Amino acid sequence: EVQLQASGGGLVQAGGSLTLSCATAGFTFSHYAIGWFRQAPGKDREGVSCIPDGHGTPYYADFVKGRATISRDHAKNTVYLRLNNMKPEDTAVYYCVADQNYCLSRNYWGQGTQVTVSS
Repeated sequence: EVQLQASGGGLVQAGGSLTLSCATAGFTFSHYAIGWFRQAPGKDREGVSCIPDGHGTPYYADFVKGRATISRDHAKNTVYLRLNNMKPEDTAVYYCVADQNYCLSRNYWGQGTQVTVSS
């Protein structure tokens, strides 16, 4: 059974940094793309970042480009998203996703982790 567990959210001041974790189980980790979506109150979910299977070039949405880094820890079957210079508009529930189609199919979703950025 495919499992995705997002964690690492919390309260951070504007300008600060946060690292989110997506722990996975139930599938061959290296064969899947893993990504992050977020949803702010009253808004649709939007893509944040995606790292392909293997060591392909990651995707970053324009609103985090230059201040985000997505990475894999193969020993832990875990993907991380590091966000720097956080802004109040980053406040959202962040979800991790998995598929075998570069985060375009998003077959599997984890539960969300709340991120709140104070000004």
